[in-house]
Amino acid sequence: MSEDTPGRVDKPEGVKLTEALAAWLTQSVPGFAGPGRLTKFAFGQSNPTYHLSAASGDYVLRRKPLGPLLPKAHMIEREFRVLQALEGSDVPVPKVFAYCEDTSILGAAFYVMRFVEGRIFYDQRLPGVLAEERQRIFDAMNDAVARLHRRSPADLGLADFGRSQGFVKRQVELWTRQYRASEGTTILPMESLIEWLPRNLPAEQPGRIFHGDLRLDNMIFHPTEARVVALLDWELSTLGDPIADFAYHTMVWRIPPDLFRGFAGLDFDALGIPTEAQYLERYCARVGLSELPNWHFYLAFSLFRLAAIVQGVWRRAQDGQASSADAMTVGAKAAPLAAIGWDIAQGGS
Repeated sequence: MSEDTPGRVDKPEGVKLTEALAAWLTQSVPGFAGPGRLTKFAFGQSNPTYHLSAASGDYVLRRKPLGPLLPKAHMIEREFRVLQALEGSDVPVPKVFAYCEDTSILGAAFYVMRFVEGRIFYDQRLPGVLAEERQRIFDAMNDAVARLHRRSPADLGLADFGRSQGFVKRQVELWTRQYRASEGTTILPMESLIEWLPRNLPAEQPGRIFHGDLRLDNMIFHPTEARVVALLDWELSTLGDPIADFAYHTMVWRIPPDLFRGFAGLDFDALGIPTEAQYLERYCARVGLSELPNWHFYLAFSLFRLAAIVQGVWRRAQDGQASSADAMTVGAKAAPLAAIGWDIAQGGS
């Protein structure tokens, strides 16, 4: 992987593999041969991720954080399973090799996958990219998401990967619990959304693979082409409502650039970025829908969910378990994100 900004790794020199890890890799990853080194990527608030360089090639190692974890968080075992299932489909994913539950190796469970060459864009406004190229990148991103949501879970052997019935209701309950487990000072818009969301649940949608975090920076693009070659970060994946998945992906159109690298208020024509309506229209055409019903609910819930997630980042920083140096700054964004979600809920559009 490569990126559009410097500082990809915390320690460019890396560290040598321990004897235990080297032995496990040799036994579990086909063709692996040492010596090897681990270099931690600087990105990622949730599961620490490492570039594993070895004599046999380049890999990525992804592990759970150390210490106590929130319930149903950091579930990389599910991530590993869905990546295995999608291998060979038209959904772009990296090949995974092996999963390790033995915490004596690295202190937490982990898995190893193929290192995918390409570009990762961390600023969704794509600074330094020509407007024409932005158009192609956004269309490729839209296409990758639609490919995922078109796939039948049963056809991929994932019929038991989750319960799609009652999905949104359970998600509202889940992220309310996650927020309660991490909350500090009372955030009034979060309290309002906690009351409003259960009373405005949308009708059930056909269950599809729900990625859970379809951000631009969770996609690797071809080194020179506007084409997604890998969707990353599947720890939240399950079976669920694809509109909820797409809304979380699309909520950046409602977030100001100075808050969370959003698009609100930008000159879309000048930048070559589609409007929210244009982006929704392309997605609907690709998945065979005429519209996305109850869109304001899905957006409000997406902002609520993101606020709960960054509140969890804040809590981990308070507890000394943060995996990134800017965790406190990220965690402070919970309140303004919740305020946007509550405005959407009140406005109904």
